[in-house]
Amino acid sequence: MKPRHTVAILQSNYLPWKGYFDIIHDVDTFIFYDDVQYTHRDWRNRNRVKTAQGPLWLTVPVGSSTDRRICDVRIEDAGWARRHWETLRHLYGHAPHFARHAPLLQETYLERRWTHLSELNQFLVQRIARDGLGLTTRFRDSREWTVHGAKQERILELLRQAGATHYVSGPSARDYLRQEAFDAAGIVLTYKDYAGYPEYPQAHPPFEHAVTVLDVLFQLGPEAPRAIWGWRGG
Repeated sequence: MKPRHTVAILQSNYLPWKGYFDIIHDVDTFIFYDDVQYTHRDWRNRNRVKTAQGPLWLTVPVGSSTDRRICDVRIEDAGWARRHWETLRHLYGHAPHFARHAPLLQETYLERRWTHLSELNQFLVQRIARDGLGLTTRFRDSREWTVHGAKQERILELLRQAGATHYVSGPSARDYLRQEAFDAAGIVLTYKDYAGYPEYPQAHPPFEHAVTVLDVLFQLGPEAPRAIWGWRGG
């Protein structure tokens, strides 16, 4: 019998919310899917933080064109990095575990220069997963393989080439994934359920789940996994 190999395939997002890392926790291999169409006003180049006035968008300036792949999107204005650092420091500087994660943020925003959105996103996701949440998931990039087709056919080809036996998908893919195609390929398909996340001490109530994972890291530090997947007992 083929050894179990669970895979997820997602576009890279900027400072994703906790659900993104919940999926990473569930799989053996996580494939960044950045050689697909860039979508404007989505999570690719922005995410939200908590403020006394409500959630605030942190946006990486990349222009509004959608006629490009995510991996080809260039960052237009170098000044954004210091602005994001200053915003995070102002909003979360007094959080219990801000100092624990400040070195990564300083490296990201003050010490490095980013030209492409995908490179920035993948760097942050991997460092947060490993250093912030202790995950050992293997990260790969869809550009490592040559695949053809669209949507479901392309996903299935990636999974075959990656040697997947199980696939964890985000719930929105129900619109185009067909169970019978995965059955025929011998790949077990499951959809991630984001329901039930517990609240944790968070500044500026009411509580908001749909913010960057940095929020829970700054508030809970090494206990952050408990609020993402540990509450399920896994």
